[in-house]
This record gives sequence, structure tokens and C-alpha cells, in this order.
Amino acid sequence: MSLGPLMVDVAGRSLLPEDREVLLHPLVGGVILFSRNYESVTQLVALVNQIRALRNPALLIAVDHEGGRVQRFRNDFTRVPAMQLFGHEYDLDRSRGRAWAKEAGWLIGAELRAVGVDLAFAPVVDLAYGMSEVIGDRAFHKDPLAVYELASSLMAGLGEAGMAATAKHFPGHGSVVADSHVALPVDRRPLADLDADLLPYRRLIANGLASIMMAHVVFPDFDELPASLSSRWVTDFLRLEMGFSGAIITDDLSMAGAVAFGGVQRRAELALQAGNDLLLVCNSRASVHELLDQLTWQPRAASALRLARLRGRQMPSGVTAMAELRASARWQAASALLGHALNDRPALHLKG
Repeated sequence: MSLGPLMVDVAGRSLLPEDREVLLHPLVGGVILFSRNYESVTQLVALVNQIRALRNPALLIAVDHEGGRVQRFRNDFTRVPAMQLFGHEYDLDRSRGRAWAKEAGWLIGAELRAVGVDLAFAPVVDLAYGMSEVIGDRAFHKDPLAVYELASSLMAGLGEAGMAATAKHFPGHGSVVADSHVALPVDRRPLADLDADLLPYRRLIANGLASIMMAHVVFPDFDELPASLSSRWVTDFLRLEMGFSGAIITDDLSMAGAVAFGGVQRRAELALQAGNDLLLVCNSRASVHELLDQLTWQPRAASALRLARLRGRQMPSGVTAMAELRASARWQAASALLGHALNDRPALHLKG
């Protein structure tokens, strides 16, 4: 059974019969985990193994694990700073800022791969315009070149740990005040004024970026639909004009930034027609059931290949693997470095 286009959530810390029924549906291709799904490394490994045992090929397993306030697993995982810290360090010493970002990427990827998670939806490459509270300290910097260099370093660290990077939120969420979780953000800048926002994407794409997450932001000068549901953004611009050949993922279709454009079936149809490979549908089991009952989907060989490339590189995983990782010299050095970064930069008042 090939992977379907939906990435959905599960209720708790182990699979319920209803979860199993949903995850066995051919429209489902992955699972996104949240804080409610985590209690301990032992419990998480058991949950991941339950999910993996359901299908062949196994479902993709992902989590939002950027660091700072967006880090779903905390106890027994290394506390990762908000990305803004690396931007501040970059201003003090560029090479050190990049090195710190790379170690953060490696640590995120290594710990998640040790428990069997394929993908962390990171890094955020929105520019730090100081307007968006939902982005805030999740952004590296306001300078697009600095964002590229830091994001590229974090991507390299993830890659060394066996994990692909997902740059988000395309084409940019940093210059709108509204939070797309609860409202529809509108960015009235013309396309010509988005060059700075697009620069990190252009360079990361040239550097082999594996996946991009689309923003639920409307740019009315370019299209009346949000970027996540727009074929002009997804296919015409990102695929054809920018030459991106990796996987394209929507942000959660249950968010208010998408809800304004019809029922969940309509949103999913628009997202697929636009050219997205993977559609997130989270925290709304009713919406998931509606899609499983009504959505029509034809497998796409190109999408299947792009999604397969997001799978974490094979390596030992489990409680023992995490213990061995934490005993390694590389983990101890990286963990100490990030602890130093957090403890020695109190003036930044960073969240997390």
C-alpha cells in the first residue's frame, strides 16, 4: 500500500482502536505527534513502534520540534533554544552562530531518529520583521542572508543525523500580524517586494532542500487563495519558477487561515489541485473522517517518491538507542553547548 496524501494526529500515548482504523486507510500517509502523545522515551518508542507496525511501507512520523516554545518532547530530550538565539550569536560571530545552529540541528535530528521519528518540521525561515507574534523568536533573523546561512547550517546538522529538513512557512509569514491558527493573515505586498522573504528558499533549494511547508497567508496581489491552497504559488511559482523538486506540505488544514475557504473536503481538494504532496489535518477527528469518507485521490508517482525521500535514514532506534546516543561524546558536547548558549544569554529574554 502506497502512502496517501494525509498526515493526521492520534489521540493519546498509545493507539486506540479508532486510531488504528484511521491510520490503515489508504488516504493516510503519515502521523504528526504532539505533546499529548509524549510521556517518556519508553512510552514514545512503544507508540512509534505501534504506528510503524501498521503499514508497509510504514507511515511517515513527524513532529514540530524546532526548539524554544515549539518543542513537543521535553522530558528526557535536550532543551533546544529558540532560533532567535542563533541569530543573535551570528551577529556577534558569524562562524559561531552557524556552528551552534548546526549542532542544534544535529541534536534535534539525532534524538528524534533515536526514537524512530522521521521528520522534524524545521527550520522556520520566516524573516524576523517583528510583526508576527506567532513567529516571534522562532525566526533566526531579519536579514535574509543570515536566515539562509543559519537555516542551511541547521539543515546540515539534521542531515548528519539522518533527517531531512522542512523549511517553513512559504512564501513568508513574518510580515503579517494575524496568526493563521486563529485568523486569516493577508500580506498586501506585491510579489516584487517579496524578494527578501524568498531568498532563503531560493538558496536552500539550490542546496538540496527536501521539503517546504506552505503558509496559510493570502497575497492578494498574486492570488486570492492562501499560498497553501494556490496552484499559482505551489505549482507555477514554487515548482516551475523556483525549480523546487522536493515535497510540498500544507500547514494544518484545520487552522483558521484555511477554514475561510470552504469545508475540509473543499480545502483538501484545493490543496491537492494546487500540487501539494502532503496535507496536514490535525486536532479535528471529524474532519479526518469526512475526508476518509469523501475525498477522491489518485496516487501520483512523483509525490510518492518525494515523500519516500522524507523518511529518516535507517539507524537503530529505541530506548537503548537513545541511551547510547546520550552516552556518546558528540551528544554530550552538543548538549553542553546548547546548555551553555541558554545559560549564558539571559539578556535575550528568550522563550522556551
